[in-house]
Amino acid sequence: MNGQDLHRGKGSMRLKGLICKEGYQIIRDPSSIAIAFVLPIVLLFIFGYGVSLDAEYVPIAVVVEHQTRETSDFVAGLRHSRYFSPVIMTSIQEAERSLMKRDVDGIVWIRGNFGRQMLSTGNAPIGVIVNGVDANQARIIEGYMQGVWIKWIEQASIEGGRSLLIPVNVEHRIWFNAQMRSRNFLVPGLIAVIMTLIGAMLTAMVVAREWERGTMEALMVTPVNVREIILGKVIPYFVLGMGGMALSVIMAIWLFHVPLRGSLWVLFIGSSLFLLTALAMGLLISVMAKTQFVAGQIAMIVTFLPAFILSGFIFEIKSMPAAIQVLTYLIAARYFVDILQTVFLAGDVWPIVIYNSLALIVMSLFLFIVVKRHMKKRLE
Repeated sequence: MNGQDLHRGKGSMRLKGLICKEGYQIIRDPSSIAIAFVLPIVLLFIFGYGVSLDAEYVPIAVVVEHQTRETSDFVAGLRHSRYFSPVIMTSIQEAERSLMKRDVDGIVWIRGNFGRQMLSTGNAPIGVIVNGVDANQARIIEGYMQGVWIKWIEQASIEGGRSLLIPVNVEHRIWFNAQMRSRNFLVPGLIAVIMTLIGAMLTAMVVAREWERGTMEALMVTPVNVREIILGKVIPYFVLGMGGMALSVIMAIWLFHVPLRGSLWVLFIGSSLFLLTALAMGLLISVMAKTQFVAGQIAMIVTFLPAFILSGFIFEIKSMPAAIQVLTYLIAARYFVDILQTVFLAGDVWPIVIYNSLALIVMSLFLFIVVKRHMKKRLE
């Protein structure tokens, strides 16, 4: 055995020793296990059940000035719709007061000449007032109301033997999320946000704790090199983070009933690339901060908040200002959100998977290079 082989063998033994040391540290300190397994459970429960873009059983006030068979049929159509929960009121003034107090989110005003116009012309207008404080909610209610209105008009025309002249006949076909459940869209993105926080916190907090206790300095005066220190920190927490990722996927499928149409191995590769990027961000934060409190604050600001706001998890990136859209290319969670939503809902769409995977590879390599350089400066 030559000197180079002996050096490699010693390096391998040192690396195994570092990995075992981190493994024992994880077992002795349950905070790492809590970050990897308890945190995703708590956040998935909170955001999975608390965040929803679906508008169902929206309370609306219904004012009918003159009761007829036609108005009764229309109100019955509102009652049978899962989107509305109508509240019958006697006057428009009462309905407006309820809208001002936020007891209802909209008003349907059926005037006294509704039935007469319906019989004479086959069509009759209704008044719809929507609370526009939440613009997204207002657009959703408006769209649902138009759908209920058109459906009722078509049914009334068929029953009356009249022809309904609609210039365009639209046939709806919804791909990838036929049930239009916002949870199918939100939960995969939420997993990306959670893994961003977990990956950064695992290395940032744990390594910063070693800086505070002085064990990192003691480790650096040993024969181990920077590469071995980085690998010794990353490998155990990578395994721990992938365990948290597996738990998140199981909860998404079995608890939130999100379909998984892609391959598990594609999901594993994409998750591995992203977790390496998140761990590298945590290492970089710990090298810069060196205290748990500062490292935790930086991890929240630099990783969790950008991932939540700028990754496309909730807010559409194409709707953001151009400067902010450019900034999102620096957010690793943006690429992981694309991978997760594609694999879960659409399947293995290779152009999307390959592009975002390459972006994660570039980001992780860059971050690890920066971490190695900064750690090397501390050893000089």
